[in-house]
Amino acid sequence: MSAAWSLPAGGDGPARPSGLLDVLRVASVVLDAEGRIVLWSPQAEELFGYTAQEALGRYAARIMVHEEHLDLVKKLFAEVMRTGRSWAGAFPIRRKDGDTRLVEFRNMRLLDDRGQVYALGLAVDQSTVRRLEQDVALSTRIVAQSPIGLAVLDADLRYVSVNPALEQMDGLSADEHLGRTMREVLPLVDAAAIEEAAREVLRTGRPVVERFMTGRTPADPDADHAWTVSLYRLENTLGTVLGAAVSVVDITDQYRANAEAETARRRIALIADASVRIGTTLDLDRTAGELADVAVPELADAAAVDLLDAVVRGRRSVLGPEEPALMRAVAVRWLDASDVLPAADPPGRVIQYAPDRLITECVRTGLPVMVPQVKDEDLLRIARSPEAAEILARAGVHSYLAVPLIARGEVLGALDLIRTRQPRPFDEDDLVLARELASRAAVQIDNARWYQNARDTALTLQRSLLPTHPSVTGGLEVASRYRPAGATSEVGGDWFDVIPLDGDRTALVVGDVMGSGIPAAATMGRLRTATHTLASLGLDPAVLLEHLNRITVELDEAIATCVYAVHDPRERRCVIANAGHLPPARIRAGRTPELLELPTGVPLGVGGVAFSTTTVDLEPGDRLVLYTDGLVETRRDPLDARLDRLLTLLDTPSRSLDEVCELLLRTLHEPDNFDDVALLIARVTAPEG
Repeated sequence: MSAAWSLPAGGDGPARPSGLLDVLRVASVVLDAEGRIVLWSPQAEELFGYTAQEALGRYAARIMVHEEHLDLVKKLFAEVMRTGRSWAGAFPIRRKDGDTRLVEFRNMRLLDDRGQVYALGLAVDQSTVRRLEQDVALSTRIVAQSPIGLAVLDADLRYVSVNPALEQMDGLSADEHLGRTMREVLPLVDAAAIEEAAREVLRTGRPVVERFMTGRTPADPDADHAWTVSLYRLENTLGTVLGAAVSVVDITDQYRANAEAETARRRIALIADASVRIGTTLDLDRTAGELADVAVPELADAAAVDLLDAVVRGRRSVLGPEEPALMRAVAVRWLDASDVLPAADPPGRVIQYAPDRLITECVRTGLPVMVPQVKDEDLLRIARSPEAAEILARAGVHSYLAVPLIARGEVLGALDLIRTRQPRPFDEDDLVLARELASRAAVQIDNARWYQNARDTALTLQRSLLPTHPSVTGGLEVASRYRPAGATSEVGGDWFDVIPLDGDRTALVVGDVMGSGIPAAATMGRLRTATHTLASLGLDPAVLLEHLNRITVELDEAIATCVYAVHDPRERRCVIANAGHLPPARIRAGRTPELLELPTGVPLGVGGVAFSTTTVDLEPGDRLVLYTDGLVETRRDPLDARLDRLLTLLDTPSRSLDEVCELLLRTLHEPDNFDDVALLIARVTAPEG
């Protein structure tokens, strides 16, 4: 049993030696001045085949050298003993078993303390040496010429060696690596995670293969790179841990290609999402807001949609080279609005942008404007004022992009985008995506603005046709309301009328033309005019509806519902006829509100069915409520439940008529209702003195 150990320099205890000598199996032989063997190592026994007992005292040349080289070896031995110069060479030997083997020799002269001369011979099987040389040469060549970065770290994870490929990857010479840790050499790379993995490899011996790592190196400090790093523990033949081998493969091209593919996938998804999210209604403000919502945060940290004011008003706008742009802010979205909101134009505000502003340039030329790296002077052309420019500067705005909103060959406005948190500036890919979003949204915005203009026209027409009436007439106190449909619906043909008649009588009318838009409003106006004319004749309500029905049949297949009631304060009654309309409600003191039981009749314009008149008592203080279906009908709830809700709300005798009108509209008419509402409430007053 043998032990191998040594004291390291400056160490306090033994350290395990290298196993390289064990690999070489160096045989040691000592000869006296006559050439006889005086010392014979175990490795010599293995190499030459003679035991120490067989070799000691014999002439070395006879058992260590092939006979054809005896004369040369004797001459060289004599030279070493005479001059003290060492020599080396390779000679074939004949082993004891008769086998011939090529052996490398190293010989040198020794002197002992009495001046006696000896010769030390070191012998190694040349095939072992050649194999080791080839291994070293191969390793050296592979390391030197490999495109993979290779390094050796010692047990403290400091660089011991690096190959040229790693020098090139890092942008540092080998000398700048040696003796330093990865964290010291590459501060802009997440080296801490790799070093932790290396410590685990040294501890367990389990390799780490293809650990992903990104960062920047002195070789390319302005761009991110990506690598895969593999770690292996190094040991000698005795099992002593020498350190770790590191291989580094640059996968930046693949990383960027994958990143670009992922970006492309996300952008395709964004465009698909935009197709679904933008244009869900025909409301101009909402459509613009949907565009801004899609852009933030996927494309930008902030987005604004601004339209030319003339375009919003339904006129074409062409800007000259020195002409300012009168813009209306429609939508604004900020990822973090706490610091930069004051710099944005509030939605609805109209502001004039000077000719040199970038947004003015965008809408004037119909071309995008991109500023990848925003400077202070650029902010003055982006913001609406110097004060707003300062706010944007403090917010860290570093990149700007404006793309025109163009629909049917007309520039409507612009989509403004800025980046503050996203470190990457806008590039050509972002421009392509922004233009695609703007192109899709512009058509929806154009549809919304034309619809809004048409709706405003119809609403104006309809309101111009609705009556104004005194609050007290013919023994009745009257309150009325008209509420158009939600912003995304067209104007309908609902109307009401309060018509004074002879004998202090009053005609109360509520009707609803089926359809929407300007045609419905125009039909409503014609029916209202006809009702006024017929009411002046003092006709029975059923007869009046029959005349209205014939008129309606002639109006291009128009259909309408209507309730016509005539109140007579002297008789304290009301005569009512119904043409397919919802029944009025009556409220009497001390009683539960009720729906009047009237023959429903058929709508005007259908024909073929006679109308009938019903007499209803009305005492002073009683209330009569007439309304169109937009007040109570919804797409979710049963009509009976909604009518019950109406009666419950009407059970409030202490409220004024105006208060009841507001309560009903506020509670029953939902903001997104698809239908408009006409509401008329009359209260019977006490006769004078």
